[in-house]
Amino acid sequence: MSAARLTIDLDAIASNWQRLSRLSRTETGATIKADAYGLGAARVARRLADAGVRTFFVALAEEGAAIRQAVGTGPRIFVFSGHMAGDAQPLRNLDLIPLINSAEQMARHAESLPAHPFGVQLDSGMNRLGMEAAEWAAVRQVGLGASPQLIMSHLACADEPQHLMNAEQLDKFQEMTRGLEAPRSLAATGGILLGPSYHFDLCRPGIGLYGGLPFDEAQPVVTLSLPVVQVRDVEPGEAVGYSCTWVASRPSRIATVAAGYADGLLRTLSGKATLWAGDTPCPVVGRVSMDLITVDVTDLPEEPEALDILSRHQTVDALADQGGTIGYEILTSLGARYRRRYIGAGA
Repeated sequence: MSAARLTIDLDAIASNWQRLSRLSRTETGATIKADAYGLGAARVARRLADAGVRTFFVALAEEGAAIRQAVGTGPRIFVFSGHMAGDAQPLRNLDLIPLINSAEQMARHAESLPAHPFGVQLDSGMNRLGMEAAEWAAVRQVGLGASPQLIMSHLACADEPQHLMNAEQLDKFQEMTRGLEAPRSLAATGGILLGPSYHFDLCRPGIGLYGGLPFDEAQPVVTLSLPVVQVRDVEPGEAVGYSCTWVASRPSRIATVAAGYADGLLRTLSGKATLWAGDTPCPVVGRVSMDLITVDVTDLPEEPEALDILSRHQTVDALADQGGTIGYEILTSLGARYRRRYIGAGA
């Protein structure tokens, strides 16, 4: 087979959720937006539902369809973008719960789906989604009268435990929700790790489920193995790849593997990334191109059939560091050409 193979461990995702749930000691949901961070929302949702998740979070109403089909009736599915124009039908038909972000959305929801459940998102300082204090004060009485299922906000700097913004947002969220009876939520993965004062009534981990930082105790979830298309001899002074950015300094063996930036392996990994043949590191040489990557395998005893770029030796965050990005982008960029293999219960 010429396509690279992406292996996704569903049991590892479930185990990561269970570990985070034990840390939160409150209801722990799961954020599975962006197709479960690129790993397949339907399969991930089913496995997490089997593990005990009863509350899911997605970014858009359109994302809720696959989740609802996967988990059936019963589990709650919240939509971060709230009640957008044209959302009434999917919200109603799929039993999705919008997280209202503005007075405009609250009016739209009351007009089109007056008896339908909703939640409220508040801006405690991130300046991205949610109502600021003045807007919330203007609609608070009306909103609370309709019994929101959840009131939430989102931390901007939870992956930096010492950042002053964490405590500032906690204080602001407490101030904006003081005296309310509705359940509250502030913590995603990083917020869970900040401690119990951030947990409130429900936590909603995302990246930690999929093996990413800041949850450094997470089990790795993905393995990505790239097939070798060709191995060639390169003499000293010969260049490899576009723009001749790498020139051999010794007699070298160069493997060309079948993946590239069209598959989410960023061009910024050129000349920086490492692939692995078992326990042996093999450096990327030359430019990462659309479909191909060239790798120095001179020190291997024999020609490899495949090389791993994500494995127990190299996490998504380690690869992200090499490419100057974050693990979130590596995961969500993994392309459609991979042969996906799911392992674990429900695979």
